[in-house]
Amino acid sequence: MNIAFLACSTTLPGATDRRADAFEHDLQMEALVAALAPGEKVTDIDWQAPLEAFAGFDAVIIGTPWDYFDNREAFLAKLDAIEALGMPVHNAPEVVRWNIDKGYLAELGERGVATIPTLLLDNPGPTEILAAFDHFGCDRVVVKRRVGAGAEGQFDFTRETPPEADWRMGHAALVQPFLSGIVEEGEYSLIFIDGQFSHGLIKRPAPGDYRVQSLYGGWDTAITPAAADLAAAQAIIVGLPFPAPLYARIDLVRGPEGDLLLMEAELIEPFLYPLQGPELGPRLLAGLRAKLTASAP
Repeated sequence: MNIAFLACSTTLPGATDRRADAFEHDLQMEALVAALAPGEKVTDIDWQAPLEAFAGFDAVIIGTPWDYFDNREAFLAKLDAIEALGMPVHNAPEVVRWNIDKGYLAELGERGVATIPTLLLDNPGPTEILAAFDHFGCDRVVVKRRVGAGAEGQFDFTRETPPEADWRMGHAALVQPFLSGIVEEGEYSLIFIDGQFSHGLIKRPAPGDYRVQSLYGGWDTAITPAAADLAAAQAIIVGLPFPAPLYARIDLVRGPEGDLLLMEAELIEPFLYPLQGPELGPRLLAGLRAKLTASAP
């Protein structure tokens, strides 16, 4: 099995403008390489490489293409083109299309998944943000791009520090009440491979921040989730409108009533924390082999 691991120009080793968090790319590649069977190979490749560069691979794993949200249509078109070559892509392009716009949170809410209360807005400005405080009955909100990742282009506002009069998000956005659990307890990430729980962790922000990504000083701790917390994440996997994908990272935060609420179901290019889950590599490759076998004619 010859696997392509999709990356981008700023996560690939040797890039002159390599991202500060590109070490996460290296960790995932190392986990896969260590788990390869004799004769197998994994190669990291820029998703924007010419289509002919993908010839000879047996499957593609979407790894660290962390610029996709600024190139949405080109990214989706490339996944379709790769798949058209007869090369399975995981997670599948139809999963990516569903997951690429965070409006999926509303769909999951309708399917009974406990999510953070969310407003979906086209291009909010100060009026919409001020209205959101009243809508949620809160004093602080977080505004995220509906197509985005890694907290890039994200804002938070309070009633005391609302947006300036000329502020505009500039993108379709979702607005959510800020939940204090993110700083008091942390963000839960529970990772599933082929529908089965693999490992979990709590991610915590740096002092004075609320973003848990390593780019902003966030740090994490491996955990064994409580039965009720694991069940909450498993319910989200079951609630997806398609069979369990090869990999999923379910990000949750404790709500005011004590239950975990879905922040995001990360199904495109999540960092899967191989150091906190030493069996990630073998599990991911075993899941890929199983999916390739199941889809074989």
